[in-house]
Amino acid sequence: MRLDDLRYLDPRSEIVRTENRLPHWQQPGVPCFITFHLADAVPIHLLRGWKMERDAWLRHHPEPWTPEIEQEYHRRFPGQIERWLDAGHGSSALRDPRCSQIVGGALGFFEGTRSTQLSWIVMPNHVHTLFVLHESWTLEEILHSWKRHSSRQINLLRHSTGTLWQKDYFDRLIRDRDHLINCVRYIRRNPVKARLHPSEYLLWESELARSIE
Repeated sequence: MRLDDLRYLDPRSEIVRTENRLPHWQQPGVPCFITFHLADAVPIHLLRGWKMERDAWLRHHPEPWTPEIEQEYHRRFPGQIERWLDAGHGSSALRDPRCSQIVGGALGFFEGTRSTQLSWIVMPNHVHTLFVLHESWTLEEILHSWKRHSSRQINLLRHSTGTLWQKDYFDRLIRDRDHLINCVRYIRRNPVKARLHPSEYLLWESELARSIE
């Protein structure tokens, strides 16, 4: 697979929008950049203020959004969460290489049937993955399968119970070639920005991602 072989977001075509507690967008065959994190990765007091600000912003910015408004949403809200995640709050259970390997195994388990992975990284308290979702599957289905399998295995490993993952996730459809390149670089550089030792994260890149400098 090459960069020029990929399909990118077409704003003129149908975009499937779903919502749990956050809005989610998907378009068949278009690469997605997804972030999901551990349930304790963002302190409650920070999350409460973030939710209030986000809800107020959404009330004043009804959809459909222009590309500029959508970019502002991602910069202000998912972007803020990612900055808090890099601060290393919570148990950071995924710092244990055994746990990060479990997550990596879940991400790759249905490779070629439900999704095609381009790049992913398991950080101490969160995961970024860039992939193409196959048309017969939804984001909700594949995120549920990743979380369910990894949660069960990690709880068994740690002799723990309860909720491992935050219920929701953040997603972004890839607009164009440059956007995809920036996402690959962001994933690759995330542990450097968070000042992590190589033993504290797990990075995987496809041949396509490795071709990007």
